[in-house]
Amino acid sequence: MKAAPEPLRIVLAGATGRMGEAVARLALAEPGLALAGLLVRKDDPAVGSTPYVGGPRITSEPSELLGPGTVLIEFTTAESTAGLARAAAAAGAALVSGTTGLGADAESALDRAAAVVAVVHAPNMSRGVALLDQLATEAAQALADFDIEIEERHHRHKLDAPSGTALALARTLAQARGLAAAAIRHGRGGKGARSGDEITVHALRGGDWVGEHTLLFAGPGETIELRHRAESRTAFAAGALAAARFAALAPPGRYGIREVLAAARRG
Repeated sequence: MKAAPEPLRIVLAGATGRMGEAVARLALAEPGLALAGLLVRKDDPAVGSTPYVGGPRITSEPSELLGPGTVLIEFTTAESTAGLARAAAAAGAALVSGTTGLGADAESALDRAAAVVAVVHAPNMSRGVALLDQLATEAAQALADFDIEIEERHHRHKLDAPSGTALALARTLAQARGLAAAAIRHGRGGKGARSGDEITVHALRGGDWVGEHTLLFAGPGETIELRHRAESRTAFAAGALAAARFAALAPPGRYGIREVLAAARRG
């Protein structure tokens, strides 16, 4: 009788955050996955606790948990991502990063890690947003004379604005139109007519909106809207776990959700 395959070992950084909790609960419920570790900062009062029945104890030491065959999923802060990328690379563990607002140090750390392990980074792990990104390219090219605006909504506690997802969508649209990065604007004020060669992002914050992104294409006599609305963080958690399965088998390199979706379609 053939032995059952070993479950994929998931180590989760940012375990006490909203996204961390969503990923942990989904990982515990999915066959073929093992929640092997929960990581938080050293000053987090949750260190040493066991939040899930049958689950691991929370720790602050990545070296205790990471190794070849494990996948580190991190939803933390821009300041923490660089250190986690270095820890994953040193241990030979694949990395899935969903942290937004990364600076040059974190981006460089992800690039260096990708030289030795598979790294999936995306500002939004939703598979629906990945499809929205693809549709954005098609719409921007097909409606070349339409003005483009982006509206994004998130809960009042979100730290970065505009969202990383909105900025990524804006870059996709600018590239599709052959526009430079300077064409992307954040909000609008003052006087003067709108330029035809601009893409403006409007960030709304309030209540407990999980996340909504709307692309508006405004043309002569008609408007087309492409919208993605996250109803819960389960959408992002499911995408992160799909990315973890992909990263566990992928060669070293840096990937996004598009590559994860393409691999899933190939079976």
